[in-house]
Amino acid sequence: MVEFFFEEIDDLPVNPDDTELWLVKVLKSFNNSLGDVNFIFCSDDYLLNINKEHLNHDYYTDIITFDYCDGKIVSGDLFISVDRVRDNAENLEIDFLDELHRVMVHGVLHLCGLKDKSENEAAEMRSAEDKALSFR
Repeated sequence: MVEFFFEEIDDLPVNPDDTELWLVKVLKSFNNSLGDVNFIFCSDDYLLNINKEHLNHDYYTDIITFDYCDGKIVSGDLFISVDRVRDNAENLEIDFLDELHRVMVHGVLHLCGLKDKSENEAAEMRSAEDKALSFR
């Protein structure tokens, strides 16, 4: 099940049912199934506090993913800063919703086990994001 929550921001034009159908396709491509995935859309300051409290990082980020997966059943809480996504979309000169979907699937791909710390991992992640976005 996919659920959306909003902290310190207004609602967004995203649909939980459509998102769930999309993520089921993405997860099937990794031989995983959907558990409980919560997207918590929030402000920069809200996510900064989570970053400080849980990761001891004092900087803004677009997403923090908490993994609650059980084997091949993908579950987690994905906190997404709408402020960061909006700024990134403007800087990249792309549509806000396109960037939001990329960040959303980025978090889900982390739940599937993909990493992005090294150059090779980041390239693999970007390729997986592109493939996942094609399922929309």
